[in-house]
Amino acid sequence: MKKVLIAVDYHPNAEKVIRSGHQLAKMMEADICLIHVLSDVRFYDVQFESFMGYEGYSYPMNYQAQEDVVKMAQEYLEKTAKILNDENVSIHITEGDTSEALLKYAEEWNADVIVMGTHSYSTLEKIFLGTVASSVLEKTKIPVYMVPIE
Repeated sequence: MKKVLIAVDYHPNAEKVIRSGHQLAKMMEADICLIHVLSDVRFYDVQFESFMGYEGYSYPMNYQAQEDVVKMAQEYLEKTAKILNDENVSIHITEGDTSEALLKYAEEWNADVIVMGTHSYSTLEKIFLGTVASSVLEKTKIPVYMVPIE
Protein backbone atom coordinates (compact mmCIF):
# COMPACT_ATOMS: atom_id res chain seq x y z
CA MET A 1 0.00 0.00 0.00
CA LYS A 2 1.57 3.19 -1.20
CA LYS A 3 -1.24 5.76 -1.48
CA VAL A 4 -3.46 7.06 1.32
CA LEU A 5 -6.35 9.38 0.45
CA ILE A 6 -7.56 11.43 3.43
CA ALA A 7 -11.02 13.00 3.16
CA VAL A 8 -11.05 16.39 4.86
CA ASP A 9 -14.11 18.41 5.84
CA TYR A 10 -14.59 21.55 7.94
CA HIS A 11 -15.64 19.67 11.07
CA PRO A 12 -13.77 20.92 14.16
CA ASN A 13 -12.45 17.39 14.73
CA ALA A 14 -11.03 17.02 11.20
CA GLU A 15 -7.55 17.29 12.70
CA LYS A 16 -8.04 13.90 14.37
CA VAL A 17 -8.87 12.32 11.01
CA ILE A 18 -5.92 14.01 9.29
CA ARG A 19 -3.43 13.06 12.00
CA SER A 20 -4.70 9.45 12.09
CA GLY A 21 -4.43 9.17 8.32
CA HIS A 22 -0.99 10.75 8.34
CA GLN A 23 0.19 8.31 11.00
CA LEU A 24 -1.16 5.37 8.97
CA ALA A 25 0.58 6.63 5.84
CA LYS A 26 3.88 7.10 7.67
CA MET A 27 3.76 3.48 8.92
CA MET A 28 3.17 2.34 5.32
CA GLU A 29 5.70 4.80 3.86
CA ALA A 30 2.90 5.93 1.57
CA ASP A 31 2.09 9.09 -0.36
CA ILE A 32 -0.80 11.12 1.00
CA CYS A 33 -3.46 13.16 -0.73
CA LEU A 34 -5.76 15.41 1.28
CA ILE A 35 -9.07 15.72 -0.57
CA HIS A 36 -11.95 18.10 0.06
CA VAL A 37 -15.21 17.79 -1.84
CA LEU A 38 -17.33 20.89 -2.34
CA SER A 39 -20.70 19.19 -2.40
CA ASP A 40 -22.86 22.07 -3.62
CA VAL A 41 -20.91 25.29 -3.74
CA ARG A 42 -24.03 27.37 -4.31
CA PHE A 43 -25.11 26.83 -0.69
CA TYR A 44 -21.86 27.57 1.15
CA ASP A 45 -22.65 31.25 1.63
CA VAL A 46 -26.40 31.70 1.39
CA GLN A 47 -28.36 34.42 3.12
CA PHE A 48 -31.45 33.21 4.99
CA GLU A 49 -34.87 34.76 5.48
CA SER A 50 -37.44 33.38 7.87
CA PHE A 51 -40.61 31.96 6.33
CA MET A 52 -43.21 30.42 8.66
CA GLY A 53 -40.43 29.54 11.08
CA TYR A 54 -38.26 27.99 8.34
CA GLU A 55 -34.98 29.55 7.36
CA GLY A 56 -35.27 29.40 3.56
CA TYR A 57 -32.69 30.24 0.94
CA SER A 58 -33.07 33.81 -0.26
CA TYR A 59 -30.89 33.65 -3.39
CA PRO A 60 -28.29 31.44 -5.07
CA MET A 61 -24.58 32.13 -4.68
CA ASN A 62 -22.98 34.43 -7.24
CA TYR A 63 -19.91 33.42 -9.23
CA GLN A 64 -17.49 35.52 -7.18
CA ALA A 65 -18.71 33.91 -3.96
CA GLN A 66 -18.33 30.48 -5.58
CA GLU A 67 -14.73 31.30 -6.52
CA ASP A 68 -14.14 32.50 -2.95
CA VAL A 69 -15.35 29.18 -1.53
CA VAL A 70 -13.00 27.24 -3.81
CA LYS A 71 -10.13 29.58 -2.88
CA MET A 72 -10.91 29.15 0.83
CA ALA A 73 -10.88 25.35 0.46
CA GLN A 74 -7.56 25.55 -1.41
CA GLU A 75 -6.00 27.66 1.35
CA TYR A 76 -7.38 25.32 4.01
CA LEU A 77 -5.81 22.25 2.40
CA GLU A 78 -2.52 24.03 1.67
CA LYS A 79 -2.18 25.12 5.32
CA THR A 80 -3.10 21.64 6.52
CA ALA A 81 -0.50 20.05 4.24
CA LYS A 82 2.11 22.55 5.44
CA ILE A 83 1.39 21.74 9.10
CA LEU A 84 2.00 18.03 8.42
CA ASN A 85 5.48 19.01 7.19
CA ASP A 86 5.69 15.98 4.91
CA GLU A 87 6.93 16.13 1.31
CA ASN A 88 4.69 13.16 0.43
CA VAL A 89 1.49 15.19 0.92
CA SER A 90 -0.51 16.54 -2.01
CA ILE A 91 -3.96 18.13 -2.10
CA HIS A 92 -7.01 17.84 -4.32
CA ILE A 93 -10.29 19.77 -4.42
CA THR A 94 -13.28 18.61 -6.40
CA GLU A 95 -16.99 19.33 -6.60
CA GLY A 96 -20.05 17.11 -6.66
CA ASP A 97 -21.82 14.57 -4.51
CA THR A 98 -19.36 13.96 -1.69
CA SER A 99 -19.26 10.17 -1.69
CA GLU A 100 -19.32 9.86 -5.49
CA ALA A 101 -16.60 12.49 -6.00
CA LEU A 102 -14.45 10.95 -3.28
CA LEU A 103 -14.72 7.45 -4.77
CA LYS A 104 -14.12 8.72 -8.30
CA TYR A 105 -10.92 10.48 -7.33
CA ALA A 106 -9.78 7.54 -5.18
CA GLU A 107 -9.93 5.35 -8.28
CA GLU A 108 -8.28 7.97 -10.53
CA TRP A 109 -5.43 8.46 -8.04
CA ASN A 110 -5.17 4.69 -7.47
CA ALA A 111 -5.58 5.06 -3.70
CA ASP A 112 -4.83 1.97 -1.66
CA VAL A 113 -6.90 3.15 1.31
CA ILE A 114 -9.37 5.96 2.02
CA VAL A 115 -9.24 7.60 5.45
CA MET A 116 -12.33 9.42 6.64
CA GLY A 117 -14.09 10.46 9.80
CA THR A 118 -17.44 9.21 10.90
CA HIS A 119 -19.61 11.71 12.75
CA SER A 120 -21.98 10.64 15.50
CA TYR A 121 -25.50 10.98 14.15
CA SER A 122 -28.70 9.65 15.62
CA THR A 123 -30.24 6.53 14.10
CA LEU A 124 -33.15 8.60 12.78
CA GLU A 125 -30.78 11.02 11.01
CA LYS A 126 -28.91 8.11 9.45
CA ILE A 127 -32.15 6.52 8.20
CA PHE A 128 -33.51 9.68 6.57
CA LEU A 129 -30.33 11.47 5.58
CA GLY A 130 -27.74 8.72 5.29
CA THR A 131 -24.11 9.57 5.82
CA VAL A 132 -21.20 10.09 3.51
CA ALA A 133 -19.31 7.35 5.35
CA SER A 134 -22.06 4.78 4.88
CA SER A 135 -22.44 5.72 1.21
CA VAL A 136 -18.70 5.32 0.63
CA LEU A 137 -18.69 1.97 2.42
CA GLU A 138 -21.60 0.72 0.30
CA LYS A 139 -19.99 1.64 -3.02
CA THR A 140 -16.22 1.34 -2.56
CA LYS A 141 -13.83 -1.25 -3.91
CA ILE A 142 -11.02 0.37 -1.91
CA PRO A 143 -10.42 -0.35 1.80
CA VAL A 144 -11.67 2.41 4.12
CA TYR A 145 -10.06 3.38 7.42
CA MET A 146 -12.75 5.00 9.58
CA VAL A 147 -11.78 7.42 12.34
CA PRO A 148 -14.59 7.94 14.88
CA ILE A 149 -15.11 11.57 15.84
CA GLU A 150 -17.71 13.16 18.07
